[in-house]
Amino acid sequence: MLLRENIYDLLRADILACRLAPGDEMREQDLAERYEVSRQPVRDALLRLQREHLVTVQPRQGYRVTPISLSDARDLLRFRLALEPACVAEAIESAPDSVLKSLDDFRRFSGNHEDFIVYNRGFHTALAHASGNRRMATALCDLIGQADRLVRVSVSNLKGHDPAKLVAEHVALIDAMQSRETRTAARIIKAHIGATEKRVLPALKRNAVIVEERSS
Repeated sequence: MLLRENIYDLLRADILACRLAPGDEMREQDLAERYEVSRQPVRDALLRLQREHLVTVQPRQGYRVTPISLSDARDLLRFRLALEPACVAEAIESAPDSVLKSLDDFRRFSGNHEDFIVYNRGFHTALAHASGNRRMATALCDLIGQADRLVRVSVSNLKGHDPAKLVAEHVALIDAMQSRETRTAARIIKAHIGATEKRVLPALKRNAVIVEERSS
């Protein structure tokens, strides 16, 4: 069981980090060699990832990393827009002062695009866990991980990506949460996620690995 979980976690991380890029074809034997395991735990991991819509089965050909669709990207960001403000509200209502104080770790950032993705994931993951609601935190952390894939795919086409501006938004949110100003915090986090959608979706449209679904 531990081996299966490890392979699932490794394969999922490689997909979300775009080390296995959207549209890449995969074969069980190649992945078994990559992770130095037998094919069975690889097959089990691929089937789990298929249920998460991160992997597509290609009959008699193997597997493919599911390309990102604009509608799925939009759905993911809209779900996050519904969930993350709720986590922030829970944190303001219930989190100890020490938990909110720990958000000070995210008041500063320096580094490149990849460093920012790590920093950004860390901040939003901290918000999720500050809620104290395990189910909400788990769901939000999954959304944050999948959003990483959107940002990595779009980053080369991302216009107006200003880490200093985004960090300033984080700082404003931290201030509001530490002051337990629920309305201000809600306004900031909703605007922050809404701006992400407006920034990322147009960039995704310019990327070759993005697909539009056909109408049924």
